[in-house]
Amino acid sequence: MAGSFSVATKVLLVEGQDDKHVVRHLCSKNGLDAEICIRDKGGFPKLLPAIGPEIKAPGLDTIGIIVDANSDLTAHWSVISKRLRDANIETPDHPSPDGTIIPGAPRIGVWLMPDNRSPGELEDFVQTMIPGDDPVWPRSKQYIDDIPDTLRKFIPKKKSRAELYAWLATRKDPKFMGTAIKAEDLRIDGALCTSFAAWMQRLFGN
Repeated sequence: MAGSFSVATKVLLVEGQDDKHVVRHLCSKNGLDAEICIRDKGGFPKLLPAIGPEIKAPGLDTIGIIVDANSDLTAHWSVISKRLRDANIETPDHPSPDGTIIPGAPRIGVWLMPDNRSPGELEDFVQTMIPGDDPVWPRSKQYIDDIPDTLRKFIPKKKSRAELYAWLATRKDPKFMGTAIKAEDLRIDGALCTSFAAWMQRLFGN
């Protein structure tokens, strides 16, 4: 029909391209990628005000929100909860350790990276996907440890990110975390990744 267009019924909001790339590959590995529209909002400050309008979009069935906890998980949960309450959505006092899901129309899910319990970010989540017997990983961490503090241009709380990217630099295609998932350099059968996949399945799978 001329002029017709499809409405996204399943939407996932993420902070940036790295998040989108990782989640897209995880969805693909778990058979969930076909119907989910993943929207990169260009950072938390832009994602936050988009929550209300996205929830009110016509035809929406399910919406997920993935953000980094960063240094204060409680603060991030608080501001997300306020945006949801402003849209007349009742929220729990605390995020679920297994990923929050709020039933209703639309159904809403929230995942705070890395594990809904701890401060951190996407890179902390991805670190758990490195095989425990990987011989390069301890060398990557040692490489970062050996850089004198006076030569480090990253702040201390970003050390885990620096370690991960040092490890990624040794991959065949050392560009993206998602590429390492596709190449199976990163494993998806660990406890945290399995928990995340289960949350995605509960949220979007039906």
